[in-house]
Amino acid sequence: MKPLKVSEVNNYIKRVFAGDIVLSNLEIEGEVSNFKHHNSGHMYFSLKDDKSKIRCVFFKRDNENGAIKLSEGMKVVASGYISVYDRDGDYQLYVRSIRDKGIGDLYKSFDDLKRKLEKEGLFQEKYKKDLPFLPKKIGVVTSKTGAAIRDIVTILKRRYPPCEILIYPASVQGANAAREISKGLKYLDNRGDIDLIITGRGGGSYEELFAFNDEELARIIFSLKTPIISAVGHETDYTITDFVSDLRAPTPSAAAELAVPDFSYLSNNLRNKYETLLSHLNKYILANDNQLKFLNKSLSYNNPILKLKNRQQDIDNMLRDLNYSLEKKISKELKRLLILENRLRLLDPRYSLDKGYGILYDVDGNIVKSIDELKIGYEINILLKDGTIRTVIIDLEKEA
Repeated sequence: MKPLKVSEVNNYIKRVFAGDIVLSNLEIEGEVSNFKHHNSGHMYFSLKDDKSKIRCVFFKRDNENGAIKLSEGMKVVASGYISVYDRDGDYQLYVRSIRDKGIGDLYKSFDDLKRKLEKEGLFQEKYKKDLPFLPKKIGVVTSKTGAAIRDIVTILKRRYPPCEILIYPASVQGANAAREISKGLKYLDNRGDIDLIITGRGGGSYEELFAFNDEELARIIFSLKTPIISAVGHETDYTITDFVSDLRAPTPSAAAELAVPDFSYLSNNLRNKYETLLSHLNKYILANDNQLKFLNKSLSYNNPILKLKNRQQDIDNMLRDLNYSLEKKISKELKRLLILENRLRLLDPRYSLDKGYGILYDVDGNIVKSIDELKIGYEINILLKDGTIRTVIIDLEKEA
């Protein structure tokens, strides 16, 4: 028997499935998981129970007017046929119709826990801690392998090289995942040198992400003293961890972006601010220097000491002028006084005594001005320059 090509094998299996009376027309009951609604309108998901799962595709043409609205965790009954996708060799259920059987067990468990914790207040904004602006050390709890840890470390080192990174490896899916993640969070929180914690994982099916819907893990996150960012799955995936953490990032890469500032941007921004501040400072100094010069000049002009000196000089000049004027006035008045004195002396009868004249006084001391005031026998006094003569009139002779 000659070897078959891969495509021939896949085509053969496809024909076998198409000819099988069960696989060509069957109904499967299960819980919707890993649901994706493509832009084309096609729906891709898995149906699962507690033991297994099967991939499904529901084309837009079979969903009349988009009547069926699927969501993660729904319990449904899907009708269709099993066939092989030639390119990949994967078999899957091609859904012709689907009906709702109620919420799935996992989703119900998630929803019940979410309502319970929300009622207790674990999701309230007032309990959210602020993230540090410049964390010195960041702790990461996630799988030591996979894209999530690579993306987180790469972005943290690229954006903010000074930051130290401490990785606590833990399972992110499976029975032990929630316990390992909880242990890692408590370890990092108790160290005392961790400024920020990131926990999460890359994308996966709903059940693969379910470790992050654990009640004990949620309560440990709520009790942490260290701020924490949750980054579980893809942007459309939500877990209990996302609601109770201080910040939810849509992806691990986004968590790293949110955890630290861009160092180059920060450096450029600081440099620009420094240059702007320096420019303003120089302008301020120049303006104040000019103002100081103006004030100094104004102060020199209005200096009270200088003004006092100028006034003192004015006073000295005025005193000098006053003294000069006074001396001149006194000299002038002295000259005038001498003239008056001379005139007065000339008018003084005693002035003529020096020339040999005498002044006659009666006994009462009155000056005798006329011979008519005298009679023979009157006593009179004759005042000379050097003495007085007392005499008696024995004869009078009046001029004609």
